[in-house]
Amino acid sequence: MKLTYSFGARIGGSKYPVYLLFLFITLLYQQNVQAQQPITDPTLDSILTIDLKEVIVISSFKKSMEHKAQSKPLSTLDQYLESSKKVTMIKRGAYAWDPMLNDMGSERLSITIDGMRIFGACTDKMDPITSYVDVSNLSDVQVNSGQQGARHGNTIAGAIDMRLEKSNFKPTGWTATVETGYETNNASRIVGGELNFSDERFYLDTDIIHRKAENYFAGGGEEVAFSQYEKYNLSANAGYQVSKNQKLLASFIFDEAHDVGYPALPMDVSLARAFIGSISWIQTEFIGELTHWETKLYANTITHVMDDSKRPEVPIRMDMPGWSDTYGFYSQAKLTLDNHAFLGKIDGFYNRSLAEMTMHPNDPNKQEMFMLTWPDVHTLNYGFYLEDNVNLKEGALKVSTRFALQSFNVTDDFGLNSLKIFYPDLERRQTRTLKSVSVHYQKNFKKLQLNLGIAYGDRAPSVSEGFGFYLFNSFDNHDYIGDPELKNEKVLEGNFKIGYALKGFTIGFEGNYFHTRDYIIGEIDSNLSVMTIGADGVKVYTNLSYANLYNLSVDMDYKITTELDWSGLVTYHRGTDHNGRNLPFISPFTYRTQLTYDDEHFSGTLSLTGALDQTKFNPGFGEDRTQAYAILSLSLGKTFSLGKNDLYAKVGLENLFDTYYSTYSDWNNIPRMGRNFFMTLSYAIN
Repeated sequence: MKLTYSFGARIGGSKYPVYLLFLFITLLYQQNVQAQQPITDPTLDSILTIDLKEVIVISSFKKSMEHKAQSKPLSTLDQYLESSKKVTMIKRGAYAWDPMLNDMGSERLSITIDGMRIFGACTDKMDPITSYVDVSNLSDVQVNSGQQGARHGNTIAGAIDMRLEKSNFKPTGWTATVETGYETNNASRIVGGELNFSDERFYLDTDIIHRKAENYFAGGGEEVAFSQYEKYNLSANAGYQVSKNQKLLASFIFDEAHDVGYPALPMDVSLARAFIGSISWIQTEFIGELTHWETKLYANTITHVMDDSKRPEVPIRMDMPGWSDTYGFYSQAKLTLDNHAFLGKIDGFYNRSLAEMTMHPNDPNKQEMFMLTWPDVHTLNYGFYLEDNVNLKEGALKVSTRFALQSFNVTDDFGLNSLKIFYPDLERRQTRTLKSVSVHYQKNFKKLQLNLGIAYGDRAPSVSEGFGFYLFNSFDNHDYIGDPELKNEKVLEGNFKIGYALKGFTIGFEGNYFHTRDYIIGEIDSNLSVMTIGADGVKVYTNLSYANLYNLSVDMDYKITTELDWSGLVTYHRGTDHNGRNLPFISPFTYRTQLTYDDEHFSGTLSLTGALDQTKFNPGFGEDRTQAYAILSLSLGKTFSLGKNDLYAKVGLENLFDTYYSTYSDWNNIPRMGRNFFMTLSYAIN
C-alpha cells in the first residue's frame, strides 16, 4: 500500500528579475520526464530514433517511487503535457487545457487513449480528450509529430496517444495505494487510491481519484474568479492470459467533472461526463512470420453541459448541452522479412455529435429561442495504414502510408434546414478520401546522427468547421458558421533532426516545416448578422490558398556527475498565411532549463521557464501583445527507509517570486497561477 499526502501554501510575492542570474545556462531544456524510444539496434551509439517521438512518462501513485526526479508527482495531466517539447496548452481556466502540437489545435490532431478515437462534446472546446483521463490511469503519453502520427488517424500536426497503465501479468500479487493531496494557492484537494492484483495468468488494476479546487490566485494576490473545479475519475484494467502467446484484455474509465469554472469564457460547465470502454485480443504468434496481432473493439460516450447560471450578470441566460458517442475498432500485426519490419493496421470509427443551445430571455413574457449548434452529424471513417522500417548498415529508413474514407451524414432535419439558409444545395451526405504518405531516413556518423523526413497528408473539416451553426468565439468576439463544402486541408511537411553525443553530453537541433494548402480558418462575412448579444460580427470557416508554419528547437543534456544533470531547450516558431498575416496561437521564442539531482535517497530540481515578448500576433483573431516572463520553481525530495518499505517525501515551490504573467496561449489574457507551495508523501506496501 502507498500513502501520499500533499500540502501547499500561498505566500505573498513580488516581481524580481532574478531569471537573469539563471539565464546564462538557459540555452535549452528537456524535462526529465521526457524520453525518446531507443533505436532497435543496441549496437548503435544512438541519441535519436527514426521516429521523432517523445514519450512523456507519467509519475503517479505507485510510479512516484520509481520516478523520484519528477518535480511534482501530483501534477495534473495538463501539466505533464506542457512539459513536452512540442505540445503547448490553450488555457481557459485551471481545468481542461486544450493541447496544441506544433502550434496547431485539436482539429489538426489525432488524440487517442490507448489507440481509441474519442471526440469532445463541447462546441467551445471546453472538454478536450485529455480532460477525460487522469494521471492515475496512465503509464505514459506518446507524442508523434506530423505524419509520423498517421498510425493513429488522419492528421496534420501529429498524434497524442495516452497509454493506460497495466500490470501486464507481473507476479506482484496484491498491491494497494492511497493518496491525498493539498495545494493552498487554489485549495486543491486530492484523494485517491489503487487496488491491484497480478500474477502470471490474470491481473486487475483499479484506481479512483477525486480532485477539487477553489479559485486560484494570480501573482500579486489577484483572485481569478470562476476558476474552481471538481473531478472524479474511476478506471479498471483487466487481463487474462489464455495461453503463452494469447491475451484477452479489457479496460473501463468513468470520468465526471462538476462545477467547472472557465474565467476566460462567458459560460461555465455544470457537467462533463465520459464512459470509455474497450476489449482487446493480443496474440504474439499469429501466422508464420506474421506476429504481434492485436485487435481492439471500443466505445465511449460523452455528455457535456455548459451553463451560465452562476454568473452574476449575463445579457441572456443560455443552456448548451452536447453529446458525442464513438464506436470503433482497430486490428494490426507485424511482419519481419530480412531487414524489413512491416506494420499493417486497419481501423475505423463511427461518431455521432449533437449540440444544442436554448436561450432564456430575462423577460418571462418572451419566448425561449432554440437552435442546434451541431446538427446531429454522424461521421464514419475507415482506413488502412502500412509502414515499413528498413534496417540499414549505419542507419534506418521508414516508409509509411495511410488511406481512409470518411463520410458525414446530417441526420437532424431541423439542423439540416438551418444550414440550408446559407447553403441551399447542401446534401445530407458526403464522402471524402483521405491520404497520407511519409518517408523518414536516419543516418549514423559515429557520434553524429541525422534524421530527415518528408511527408504529405490531408484531413477533412471538423464537425464545427463543416457544420457548426453560430458558435460564439469569445477570443475574437465573433460568431462562427461552418461550411460543409470546405475542401480537405492538405499539408506538405519536411522535418530534420541533427544530434551529437559525447560522454555525458548530448545536443540536438530539430526543425519542421508545414506548407498547408486550403488552410481552414474563419473569415469575416459582413453580410451576416450576429446571433450572440455583443458579438462584433460573424465569421465563416473558409479555405485559404495556403499557410506556412515552421518550428525550430535546440535541446541539450549534460550529465555533470552521476547524480547531477542539467538540461535545456530553446524554441522558435513562426506561422503566416498566403497574405503574410500572422496565424493565431503561434508561440513566441521560449526557453526552459533545469538542474536535477537524484541519488538513492535524495532528489531535487531547480527549473526556469520563460518566453520573450509575443510580437508576431494578429488582432484580427483577438490576439494582442503578451509580455516576456520568467518563472523559477524548485522541489526537494527524500526517501526514508521504514523496514522493507520506503517513505518518500517531496516539497516544492512553483512560481517562486509570485510573478504576475500571461502567455500567448492564455485565452483572453487570463493570468497564470501565482506562487504555490506543495508537499507530497508517498508510502507503499507491496
